This record gives sequence, structure tokens and C-alpha cells, in this order.
Amino acid sequence: MRTLYHPSRNEISLSAVLYALSDQIRLQIVRGLAESGEQSCSALEIPIPKSTLSHHYKVLRESGVVKTRIQGTQRFISLRQDDLNDRFPGLLHSILQASEPF
Repeated sequence: MRTLYHPSRNEISLSAVLYALSDQIRLQIVRGLAESGEQSCSALEIPIPKSTLSHHYKVLRESGVVKTRIQGTQRFISLRQDDLNDRFPGLLHSILQASEPF
């Protein structure tokens, strides 16, 4: 099994985070995680093909917005709220508030 890339706290860049959060599907994923906490990849009901959803998870993970934890055959996704708030205080909260009505 290959190792998934997660940037360290210091490697998270503002431009990567803003790019990741600029897509409505990814914003919907982040909103779901913010409301429900850690979820398995299949728990978030987003009506798009699995391959497209995997791409969105990868963009979020490689930008430092989410963390993927592998347990057996399942992958669990969680927000890296502490890391994001440490690097960019209030950014995630502001973006989620501003985007409430899709």
C-alpha cells in the first residue's frame, strides 16, 4: 500500500488552501466534515462518480485541508482545523460562513 501525502503544518500554503476551497464540490465536502466530524469516504453523499470524488479528496488532502486515515480497507477523512487555524487564524470559519447558502 502506498503512503498518502499530507503536507506538514508548516508546508500548508494559503494559495493551495484557497485553490482547494474554490470548488463547490470540495467546499461541500469540507462543510460536511465541519458539521459531522470525521467520516468515511463513502459516508458523504455527494452525487458524483467515485473517481471524481477521489480526485476532490486528493486535492483537499494535498493542500492540507483534510487528513486521510486508513483503517483496514476504509479511508476516513477529517478536517485539519487545528493546523489551518494555526497557520491562517479564522480562515476556514470565514470561508464556511461566507459560503453557507450554496
